[in-house]
Amino acid sequence: MTANRHSLETKLNRRQFIAAGVGMAASLAGAAEARWKMRLSTSSVMFVKLPIEQFCERAAKLGFEAVDIWGPLFKCTHLDDIAGRLGGDGLKKLLAKNKLKLCAFSLYRGDYPKNIEMLGVAGGGVAIRGSEKPCKPEELTARMKAFLETLKPHADLAEKHNSYLAIENHGHALLDSIDSLKAFTDLNNHPRLGIALAPYHIQAGKMPVEDAIAACGKQLLFFYAWQHGKGTEQLPGHGPTDFTPWLAALAKIGYARYVNPFMHGELEPDEMTAAVAKSRQYMLDCYAKAVRG
Repeated sequence: MTANRHSLETKLNRRQFIAAGVGMAASLAGAAEARWKMRLSTSSVMFVKLPIEQFCERAAKLGFEAVDIWGPLFKCTHLDDIAGRLGGDGLKKLLAKNKLKLCAFSLYRGDYPKNIEMLGVAGGGVAIRGSEKPCKPEELTARMKAFLETLKPHADLAEKHNSYLAIENHGHALLDSIDSLKAFTDLNNHPRLGIALAPYHIQAGKMPVEDAIAACGKQLLFFYAWQHGKGTEQLPGHGPTDFTPWLAALAKIGYARYVNPFMHGELEPDEMTAAVAKSRQYMLDCYAKAVRG
C-alpha cells in the first residue's frame, strides 16, 4: 500500500512539474510577444503585372497587414497610376475596402515632394528613397552631415503630412555599411527621418545583419526581410538564411513598424503569390521561435 502511494505521489509530482514547466514557457512566450509584435507588409513591385486594385486584394488574401507601393522603378506603375487616377482619397478607400494599412511609398529617385501629400491623405506612412554616392572613410562624417542637411526640408514635409522619410542602404552608396549607419544615426536629430534597412546589401558586404539592426536602433523605420541571393532565394524561407536572429534583433530594439518579405525579379503573379505565401508562413514560424528565445 505504501509503495503504491509513493508511486502515485511521484507521478503526481512529475505531472505537476511538467505542467508548471509548460505554464512557465507559455508565460515567457506570452511576455515576449507582449514586448514585441511582428507586423508584416508586402511590396507592390513584386506584382508589377497586376493593377493596384488586384495587388491590394491579393495582399489582403495572403494575410498581410499593410502594403508598400512603388514608384516608377522595375516597370512598376502603381504609384503613378494612383496619383493620376485615384488620388490620396481613392487610395485610402481602396485600402479600407481590403482592410489594409499604408506602410510605405517607395520612391528612390522619384519626386518625393510631389507624392508626400498623397501619402498623408491615404493614412501616412514611410516614404523610402536612396542616399548618395559613396565616399572615402575619412570623409564619411562630413559627407553624412551634408547629406542630412539636404534632407531637412523633406523631413519637415513628412512631419507636416503625418509621415516619415527613410533612407535605404545600398551597395556602393553613402549609406552602405554599419559605420555609415552609425554615422547617420549619430548625426540625425530629425524625428521624422530614419533608415530603411535592406539586409540583402548588408550580407553582400559580408557584414552581420544583427549588428546593422542594432546600429539603426530607434531610427529604423522600415525593414526588408530580404536575403542576398538570386531569384526567389532572396525571399525568407527560400534561401539559406535563418531569419530568427534578425527578428530577435528587431525585438531587442523594440522595432515598431513593418517587416517586409521582399525580392527583386519579375515572376508571374500566381508564382509570386505562392512564393510570398511560403515566405509569410516562414516568417511566422521564425517569429514564434524568436519570441520564445
